[in-house]
Amino acid sequence: MSIPLRTRVRAGNSSAFAELYDSYARAVYNHAFRLTADWSTAEDVMATTFLEAWRLRERVDPEGGSLRPWLLGIATNTARNQYRSNRRYRAAANAAAAAQLSVPDHADEVAGRIDDRHRLATALTALAALRRPEREVIALCLGEGLDYEAAAEALGIPVGTVASRLSRARKKLRALAGAEADARPAAKSASASASASASAKKVRGKREGARPGRQTRGDHAHAIRPAQEGNR
Repeated sequence: MSIPLRTRVRAGNSSAFAELYDSYARAVYNHAFRLTADWSTAEDVMATTFLEAWRLRERVDPEGGSLRPWLLGIATNTARNQYRSNRRYRAAANAAAAAQLSVPDHADEVAGRIDDRHRLATALTALAALRRPEREVIALCLGEGLDYEAAAEALGIPVGTVASRLSRARKKLRALAGAEADARPAAKSASASASASASAKKVRGKREGARPGRQTRGDHAHAIRPAQEGNR
Protein backbone atom coordinates (compact mmCIF):
# COMPACT_ATOMS: atom_id res chain seq x y z
CA MET A 1 0.00 0.00 0.00
CA SER A 2 1.50 3.34 -1.07
CA ILE A 3 1.88 6.12 1.47
CA PRO A 4 0.03 9.36 0.48
CA LEU A 5 2.20 12.27 -0.67
CA ARG A 6 0.88 14.47 2.12
CA THR A 7 2.03 12.01 4.75
CA ARG A 8 5.47 11.65 3.19
CA VAL A 9 5.87 15.43 2.83
CA ARG A 10 4.86 15.94 6.45
CA ALA A 11 7.43 13.34 7.50
CA GLY A 12 10.19 15.18 5.59
CA ASN A 13 10.76 12.48 3.02
CA SER A 14 13.27 13.82 0.45
CA SER A 15 11.84 11.82 -2.46
CA ALA A 16 8.39 13.19 -1.60
CA PHE A 17 9.69 16.75 -1.94
CA ALA A 18 11.34 15.89 -5.24
CA GLU A 19 7.96 14.60 -6.43
CA LEU A 20 6.28 17.74 -5.09
CA TYR A 21 8.69 19.94 -7.00
CA ASP A 22 8.35 17.98 -10.25
CA SER A 23 4.56 18.16 -10.02
CA TYR A 24 4.06 21.80 -9.08
CA ALA A 25 7.18 23.86 -9.88
CA ARG A 26 5.75 25.13 -13.17
CA ALA A 27 2.42 26.10 -11.57
CA VAL A 28 4.21 27.94 -8.76
CA TYR A 29 6.50 29.71 -11.23
CA ASN A 30 3.64 30.88 -13.47
CA HIS A 31 1.59 31.97 -10.47
CA ALA A 32 4.56 33.94 -9.12
CA PHE A 33 4.95 35.73 -12.44
CA ARG A 34 1.28 36.75 -12.48
CA LEU A 35 1.79 38.27 -9.04
CA THR A 36 5.12 40.00 -9.70
CA ALA A 37 5.20 40.61 -13.50
CA ASP A 38 8.90 39.76 -13.43
CA TRP A 39 10.36 36.43 -14.57
CA SER A 40 13.53 36.80 -12.49
CA THR A 41 11.55 37.61 -9.35
CA ALA A 42 9.23 34.71 -10.12
CA GLU A 43 12.24 32.37 -10.06
CA ASP A 44 13.21 33.70 -6.63
CA VAL A 45 9.64 33.33 -5.39
CA MET A 46 9.48 29.75 -6.64
CA ALA A 47 12.74 28.80 -4.95
CA THR A 48 11.68 30.44 -1.69
CA THR A 49 8.29 28.75 -1.87
CA PHE A 50 9.78 25.26 -1.85
CA LEU A 51 12.25 26.19 0.90
CA GLU A 52 9.33 27.47 2.97
CA ALA A 53 7.34 24.33 2.16
CA TRP A 54 10.16 22.27 3.64
CA ARG A 55 10.31 24.49 6.74
CA LEU A 56 6.52 24.32 7.20
CA ARG A 57 6.14 20.65 6.32
CA GLU A 58 4.87 19.67 9.77
CA ARG A 59 1.84 21.93 9.28
CA VAL A 60 0.61 19.83 6.35
CA ASP A 61 -2.65 18.10 7.16
CA PRO A 62 -2.15 14.38 6.42
CA GLU A 63 -5.75 14.25 5.25
CA GLY A 64 -6.78 16.02 2.06
CA GLY A 65 -6.25 16.20 -1.66
CA SER A 66 -3.78 18.10 -3.81
CA LEU A 67 -1.03 20.11 -2.15
CA ARG A 68 -1.19 22.71 -4.92
CA PRO A 69 -3.38 25.20 -2.96
CA TRP A 70 -0.95 24.98 -0.03
CA LEU A 71 2.06 25.66 -2.25
CA LEU A 72 0.29 28.49 -4.11
CA GLY A 73 -0.61 30.02 -0.77
CA ILE A 74 3.06 30.04 0.26
CA ALA A 75 3.98 31.50 -3.14
CA THR A 76 1.33 34.21 -2.73
CA ASN A 77 2.70 35.24 0.67
CA THR A 78 6.25 35.25 -0.70
CA ALA A 79 5.29 37.37 -3.71
CA ARG A 80 3.33 39.68 -1.43
CA ASN A 81 6.51 40.42 0.51
CA GLN A 82 8.25 41.20 -2.79
CA TYR A 83 5.53 43.49 -4.17
CA ARG A 84 3.61 45.16 -1.39
CA SER A 85 2.66 48.23 -3.42
CA ASN A 86 0.63 48.45 -6.61
CA ARG A 87 3.01 51.13 -7.88
CA ARG A 88 5.91 48.68 -7.93
CA TYR A 89 3.79 46.03 -9.64
CA ARG A 90 2.62 48.47 -12.31
CA ALA A 91 6.18 49.51 -13.08
CA ALA A 92 7.20 45.87 -13.45
CA ALA A 93 4.10 45.05 -15.52
CA ASN A 94 4.75 47.94 -17.90
CA ALA A 95 8.38 46.90 -18.34
CA ALA A 96 7.42 43.26 -18.90
CA ALA A 97 4.70 44.18 -21.39
CA ALA A 98 7.10 46.37 -23.36
CA ALA A 99 9.69 43.59 -23.39
CA GLN A 100 7.15 41.03 -24.60
CA LEU A 101 6.25 43.26 -27.54
CA SER A 102 9.83 43.96 -28.57
CA VAL A 103 11.68 40.63 -28.35
CA PRO A 104 12.56 39.43 -31.88
CA ASP A 105 11.55 35.93 -32.88
CA HIS A 106 12.44 34.37 -36.22
CA ALA A 107 10.85 30.97 -35.65
CA ASP A 108 8.41 29.48 -38.13
CA GLU A 109 5.50 30.10 -35.79
CA VAL A 110 6.43 33.78 -35.39
CA ALA A 111 2.86 35.03 -36.01
CA GLY A 112 1.46 32.86 -33.26
CA ARG A 113 4.19 33.86 -30.83
CA ILE A 114 3.69 37.54 -31.52
CA ASP A 115 -0.02 37.08 -30.84
CA ASP A 116 0.84 35.33 -27.55
CA ARG A 117 3.08 38.24 -26.59
CA HIS A 118 0.34 40.74 -27.28
CA ARG A 119 -2.05 38.72 -25.14
CA LEU A 120 0.48 38.53 -22.31
CA ALA A 121 1.14 42.27 -22.52
CA THR A 122 -2.61 42.95 -22.43
CA ALA A 123 -3.06 40.62 -19.46
CA LEU A 124 -0.24 42.27 -17.52
CA THR A 125 -1.70 45.71 -18.16
CA ALA A 126 -5.11 44.52 -16.97
CA LEU A 127 -3.72 42.90 -13.82
CA ALA A 128 -1.82 46.09 -13.01
CA ALA A 129 -5.15 47.92 -12.80
CA LEU A 130 -6.28 45.70 -9.91
CA ARG A 131 -5.56 45.99 -6.22
CA ARG A 132 -3.25 43.32 -4.82
CA PRO A 133 -6.00 41.24 -3.09
CA GLU A 134 -8.02 41.23 -6.32
CA ARG A 135 -4.99 40.29 -8.38
CA GLU A 136 -4.31 37.37 -6.05
CA VAL A 137 -7.77 35.83 -6.44
CA ILE A 138 -7.68 36.37 -10.20
CA ALA A 139 -4.30 34.63 -10.38
CA LEU A 140 -5.53 31.71 -8.30
CA CYS A 141 -9.07 31.25 -9.64
CA LEU A 142 -8.59 32.21 -13.29
CA GLY A 143 -4.85 31.73 -13.72
CA GLU A 144 -4.52 28.43 -11.84
CA GLY A 145 -8.14 27.30 -12.05
CA LEU A 146 -8.69 26.85 -8.31
CA ASP A 147 -12.27 26.77 -7.04
CA TYR A 148 -13.40 29.16 -4.31
CA GLU A 149 -12.66 26.67 -1.52
CA ALA A 150 -9.12 25.94 -2.72
CA ALA A 151 -8.40 29.65 -3.25
CA ALA A 152 -9.70 30.39 0.26
CA GLU A 153 -7.38 27.69 1.61
CA ALA A 154 -4.42 29.16 -0.26
CA LEU A 155 -5.08 32.71 0.94
CA GLY A 156 -6.29 31.84 4.43
CA ILE A 157 -9.52 33.83 4.02
CA PRO A 158 -13.24 32.93 4.01
CA VAL A 159 -14.81 31.56 0.84
CA GLY A 160 -17.19 34.52 0.75
CA THR A 161 -14.27 36.94 0.67
CA VAL A 162 -12.81 35.09 -2.31
CA ALA A 163 -16.13 35.35 -4.13
CA SER A 164 -16.55 39.09 -3.44
CA ARG A 165 -12.96 39.92 -4.45
CA LEU A 166 -13.28 37.89 -7.62
CA SER A 167 -16.55 39.61 -8.48
CA ARG A 168 -14.99 43.08 -8.04
CA ALA A 169 -11.95 42.10 -10.05
CA ARG A 170 -14.06 40.79 -12.92
CA LYS A 171 -16.10 44.00 -13.00
CA LYS A 172 -12.92 46.08 -13.21
CA LEU A 173 -11.51 43.89 -15.98
CA ARG A 174 -14.76 44.09 -17.96
CA ALA A 175 -14.80 47.88 -17.59
CA LEU A 176 -11.17 48.06 -18.71
CA ALA A 177 -11.86 45.83 -21.71
CA GLY A 178 -14.82 48.01 -22.67
CA ALA A 179 -12.75 51.18 -22.43
CA GLU A 180 -10.04 49.68 -24.63
CA ALA A 181 -12.63 48.57 -27.19
CA ASP A 182 -14.05 52.11 -27.32
CA ALA A 183 -10.58 53.58 -27.75
CA ARG A 184 -9.60 51.38 -30.70
CA PRO A 185 -11.81 53.07 -33.37
CA ALA A 186 -10.53 56.51 -32.35
CA ALA A 187 -6.93 55.31 -32.52
CA LYS A 188 -7.49 53.76 -35.93
CA SER A 189 -9.15 56.96 -37.17
CA ALA A 190 -6.25 59.11 -35.93
CA SER A 191 -3.76 56.77 -37.55
CA ALA A 192 -5.63 56.84 -40.85
CA SER A 193 -5.85 60.65 -40.72
CA ALA A 194 -2.11 60.96 -40.06
CA SER A 195 -1.36 58.56 -42.92
CA ALA A 196 -3.57 60.51 -45.31
CA SER A 197 -1.94 63.79 -44.29
CA ALA A 198 1.53 62.36 -44.84
CA SER A 199 0.53 61.05 -48.26
CA ALA A 200 -0.86 64.45 -49.25
CA LYS A 201 2.36 66.18 -48.23
CA LYS A 202 4.36 63.68 -50.21
CA VAL A 203 2.31 64.34 -53.34
CA ARG A 204 2.66 68.12 -52.95
CA GLY A 205 6.40 67.74 -52.50
CA LYS A 206 6.70 65.78 -55.72
CA ARG A 207 4.68 68.40 -57.61
CA GLU A 208 6.75 71.33 -56.32
CA GLY A 209 10.07 69.57 -56.89
CA ALA A 210 13.29 70.20 -55.00
CA ARG A 211 14.03 73.81 -54.18
CA PRO A 212 17.56 75.23 -54.86
CA GLY A 213 19.83 75.43 -51.82
CA ARG A 214 17.83 72.91 -49.69
CA GLN A 215 18.33 69.22 -49.12
CA THR A 216 15.75 66.89 -47.60
CA ARG A 217 17.15 64.48 -45.02
CA GLY A 218 15.45 61.73 -43.09
CA ASP A 219 15.21 62.16 -39.32
CA HIS A 220 17.03 58.95 -38.38
CA ALA A 221 16.92 59.68 -34.66
CA HIS A 222 13.13 59.71 -34.58
CA ALA A 223 12.35 57.35 -37.45
CA ILE A 224 9.56 54.91 -36.70
CA ARG A 225 10.92 51.41 -37.13
CA PRO A 226 9.51 47.97 -36.37
CA ALA A 227 10.18 46.98 -32.77
CA GLN A 228 12.30 44.03 -33.87
CA GLU A 229 14.64 46.30 -35.82
CA GLY A 230 14.87 48.82 -33.02
CA ASN A 231 15.96 46.21 -30.47
CA ARG A 232 18.66 44.28 -32.30
